[in-house]
Amino acid sequence: MGKLKITLIKSTISQTPHHRKVVEALGLRKLNQSVELPDTPQTRGAIAKVPFLLKVEEL
Repeated sequence: MGKLKITLIKSTISQTPHHRKVVEALGLRKLNQSVELPDTPQTRGAIAKVPFLLKVEEL
C-alpha cells in the first residue's frame, strides 16, 4: 500500500464549513503544512472533495 504526501496550498478562510471540515479531517491545520497518509479509497475521496486547496504527491 502506497502513501500520499498532502500539502495545504490555499487557505480555507473563504471556503464552506464542509470544505473546512474535510481539510481538518485530513490532518491539515496551517497553510503549507504537509501530512503523509495511506493511499486508500477514503483518503482519495476526501482529496476529491477539495482538490483546489491541496497538492498531492505519491511517495
